[in-house]
Order: sequence, then C-alpha cells, then structure tokens
Amino acid sequence: MVIPERSTMPDILFHQYDSSPFSEKVRVCLGIKKLAWAAVDQPVIMPKPELVALTGGYRRIPVMQIGADIYCDSQLIVRELERRFPEPTLFPQGDHGLAHANAMWSDRAVFQAAVAIIFGGLGDKVPAAFINDRAALSGRPFNPAAMQAAVPHMEAQLRAHVALLSDQLADGRRFLTGDRAGLVDANGYYNLWFIHSAFPTAASLFESIAHVPEWLERVKAIGHGKRSAVSREDALDIARTTEPMAGTVAPRDAELEGKRVTVAADDYGRDAVDGLLVGSSEHHVSISREDPQAGQVVVHFPRIGFSVQN
Repeated sequence: MVIPERSTMPDILFHQYDSSPFSEKVRVCLGIKKLAWAAVDQPVIMPKPELVALTGGYRRIPVMQIGADIYCDSQLIVRELERRFPEPTLFPQGDHGLAHANAMWSDRAVFQAAVAIIFGGLGDKVPAAFINDRAALSGRPFNPAAMQAAVPHMEAQLRAHVALLSDQLADGRRFLTGDRAGLVDANGYYNLWFIHSAFPTAASLFESIAHVPEWLERVKAIGHGKRSAVSREDALDIARTTEPMAGTVAPRDAELEGKRVTVAADDYGRDAVDGLLVGSSEHHVSISREDPQAGQVVVHFPRIGFSVQN
C-alpha cells in the first residue's frame, strides 16, 4: 500500500474498518459530497492503541480526524462534514433537523433489529473474541443464542421499518426526499447494507419489498468519494504536528469553560474521556487534552447520546 506524501494527503482522515455499518453511513455521505479522504483502518476489536491515544479512551468506530481535531460518533462527523464542505449538501430539501432526527431511528431501532438478525443468524459462527469484545463494549452479555430466539420478532420489525422506506419511494422519486440523495438516504441504507454484507441470507427480508431494491442500487452507485489510505502511525504524527482549531463555548456552559469535564456515551461504549471544556453548542461539546503520542488534541462529541459531567 502506498502512503501519500503529507502535502498531497487528504484533510479528512477517517478511522474505520470496512465492515463497520456506521462507517458505511459516513462513507455514503462522503460519496454524496464527492470528497477525497484517507481511510485509517482500525482493528474490529480491542486493543486500538492509536485510536485511544487520539480520543482519550473512546473506542467506537468511526472517528474522523482533521489535523488535531478528533470527531467522535457518526452523527457529529456528518454534521462537521456539512459545516466544512457545504456543497453538495446532505440536505437537498433543507431538512437539516428532521434528517438528523431520522438518524436516531436508523441508529437505534433499525440497527438493533439488524444486529439481532445478523448475529442471531450466525449463531455459533461468531468468534469468541468478537463476543467478548462486544460484551465489554456494551456492558452486558453479547449472546448470539439469545439473539437467535429474538430473530422472528426482529425480522418482523425490520420488514416494518423497510416498508416505511417503500412508502416514501412509492411516488417514483429516486431518493427518499426527492431526486437528490442526502443524509436520510445514508441513514436508511447502511443497516440494509450491513445485513447484506454480514449475513446475505437475511437480505431476502427486504429484497422483494417494492421500490427498495432499486433505491439500494442507486445509493450504492453513489460510491464513497475518492478514497486513499493513511497508516495509524501517520495519523498520530499528523495530530502531534498540527494545532487544533480554536472553539467557542455556549453561554449556557460559560461556568465550565476551561474546567475539567468528563464526556461519555449514554448507551454503550461508555468509556469516559476527560479534558478541559473548550467548545460547545446545542449540538456538540469539545474538550482539549494532551497525550504523549498524539500531542494536544481537541476531541469533539455530539450532545445527543452523550453525557457531560464536571
């Protein structure tokens, strides 16, 4: 693999692995925006020493890095991509708020159905190391046998969710909000991509639902933008030799500015990250931290799904 020279390296470093469903959601968004980016491939399971050096303990995938600014969680990554690279937009109908809210549907209800169908279907074929890693990530047993018992219910749930996509496409539109693809399409697409990739047998659940197979092919054809690759070591070097952006703190958080806080997800992967609060809004919180390998970085988290404690 040829690593590009620093001067020709894309600004967007995307910490991911190819089978990650949430990474696929962002890759589709990168495709919609026709952006150049570099994949920094991370292991599927722990340990992930280079990633943790950048994030301060957060281990979930994907993570986006631009210089010494580290963006955690796909919802914030998408928001930052739109802020930095507004055209082509991810919101062709101007539906910014509703499209982000729609992500809570796909990231939670549909994703949980997909997980049960995939891993319940795979059963004892799931490697023990993966089971142990995901149990540590979720803080509860990751039990494919128990998921197997839930498969009939989750299959019915998935078909009901996919029927909503079919209803939306029934008037002949090319994408979910009209003739141009956007975030809503990436949200709707990635769980079905996940099922098709990880457990193809289960794709029969949605392959015959009206309008959906053709829409899936249209989203797939968008591609992932212009992809290259950067090593994990080079990503650390970039963070270490770059200054993070200056941020501003929302008035409601003024009393916490410059003070040490702890940020953690509130659903799974609750590894807490601590640092000095240097930025915030209704949609994000940013903390500054020092790491021997990464240097001074600012780690950004979404508000939704994350707690901030001081």
